[in-house]
Amino acid sequence: MTWNPTILMEEMNSTIEKLAKGYETLQSIEEVDVATTPKELVWQRDKVKMYHYKRATPATCKIPVLVSFAMLNRQDVLDLQQDRSLMKKLLEQGLDIYIMDWGYPTKSDRYITMEDYIDGYMNDAVDFVRKSNKVKKIHKMAICQAGTFSMIYASLYPEKLQTLTTYVAPFDFETNKCMLFKWTKYIDIDTMVDTLGVIPGEMIDQAFGLMKPSMNISKYLGVMGSLEDKDKMLNFLRMEHWKADLPAITGEMYRKYIKDLFRDNKLIKGELELGGRIVNLKNMTVPYLNVYATEDTIIPNESSLAVMSKIGSKDKTEYAFPGGHIGVFVGAKSQKELAPAVAKWVIQRS
Repeated sequence: MTWNPTILMEEMNSTIEKLAKGYETLQSIEEVDVATTPKELVWQRDKVKMYHYKRATPATCKIPVLVSFAMLNRQDVLDLQQDRSLMKKLLEQGLDIYIMDWGYPTKSDRYITMEDYIDGYMNDAVDFVRKSNKVKKIHKMAICQAGTFSMIYASLYPEKLQTLTTYVAPFDFETNKCMLFKWTKYIDIDTMVDTLGVIPGEMIDQAFGLMKPSMNISKYLGVMGSLEDKDKMLNFLRMEHWKADLPAITGEMYRKYIKDLFRDNKLIKGELELGGRIVNLKNMTVPYLNVYATEDTIIPNESSLAVMSKIGSKDKTEYAFPGGHIGVFVGAKSQKELAPAVAKWVIQRS
């Protein structure tokens, strides 16, 4: 290969110029605004909180919706920015929305269990929404890990839910089509929990990063062309801010999550025990919408779809979203097509 010094120098100068302009752009950004849709704190137990989104007009859907996100990341991604906010779009469609905030566990929370989260915090939050709105049942929406927990909840408390909608949630952990599902079958979870107490969010994030290392390079190369565009830089920084905001995971909950679900696959087998009760998916009889991403590299489609034949619901619908795991929440297609379709499905069952 022959190197042309002139072309090489031109490329170097161009890169230096881009970096200089990028520095100027960053200097002009005073704050990275995330999750700006107005909401108010209405409920709290320990570090777990619940917010109610404010509406300028009355909701057309009279039965409220409680949204839960995975505990591995913050729910802010559902309201990342005003033009890519799943929560804002659902509000515009007429829904009345509450959202869970699982908080930031510390070492003092190491003994909080899966039972505490599902029978405790989630159930108490559902009861608060029911009582506050004087309704017997509410709509439940949940994403990823929270979708798994909400399916467990719906199997134990179907009388409290009008519908259940899950996005990219894992239910059958037998598959090995994803590195995440392979690794979790072999990690020494007991040593991790006994040693650390709570699992640092950074540790889990590093594991996700190893699933596709090239992404860590390509995203920075991709932003090079946007260094002069303040709006595009803000979009990039909002996502990076969300990715870096990593709560720890309570040890005992994580131990059961890995051993009983990822390793032993007890939920789909009908063997999962919670608080002395067997979780029977046939008891999940409420109308159900299962949203999965066709290009999901984190949660395999077969893991999400396997639950359809196991639950007792007669009204159950699959929605194939043409995109990836994160695109379900922040993609332009999600705002334009998915959110209105989900809202319509919910309203029709109110």
